[in-house]
Amino acid sequence: IIPTPVATCRYFHRSLNPKKLIEVGFSKLGKRMTLSRTIKLHKLPASPSTKGLRKMKKEDAPQVLALLNAYLSRFDLACLFQSVDEIEHWFLPRDDVIYTYVVESEQSGKITDLMSFYSLPSTIIGNEHHKELRAAFSYYNIANTVDLKSLMEDALVVAQLNKFDVFNALDIMQNAQVMRDLKFGIGDGHLQYYLYNWKIKKALAPSQVGLVLL
Repeated sequence: IIPTPVATCRYFHRSLNPKKLIEVGFSKLGKRMTLSRTIKLHKLPASPSTKGLRKMKKEDAPQVLALLNAYLSRFDLACLFQSVDEIEHWFLPRDDVIYTYVVESEQSGKITDLMSFYSLPSTIIGNEHHKELRAAFSYYNIANTVDLKSLMEDALVVAQLNKFDVFNALDIMQNAQVMRDLKFGIGDGHLQYYLYNWKIKKALAPSQVGLVLL
């Protein structure tokens, strides 16, 4: 018997390559919309806008560990990262696996903000022109000194520059606050969280969840 979910969250999708997504049947043209208007609607800046944004490096791991655990302490269901080794394993950038960027303060040299997403491609069957759908999934994003919308937009820009077709995100943590403005569309899929030997009076809202399942 499957118990009651601790939380039920929803997937949202943001088109990065609308033409390809429509050609493979992932998306459809909206009413009274043309392909050129759709492409224009989803156009992103040519480069990230956040000052001091750069790829995470190995020496950043201790600061990223502290930053993540401080942020995740705000949520009712979250993971506590235990060590620098764990951070290096889960967050150090690896092409086509994990993309992590940090914001480094010019004044103090400290890591103040973090943006990350991971790659989960899928095979396209029955299409003559496209064989793979490159999907990026939002991981953990921490906006302390910058606006969350701007930081998430930079994630979209970086994903597009790395040839991803779509950017997916759950409505957990603070994600839902910026999805509408960044032109995310609601998806059909839900993700349910279950805990063994755990009983709760009321299911958590997505905004109370700080755990991304990989």
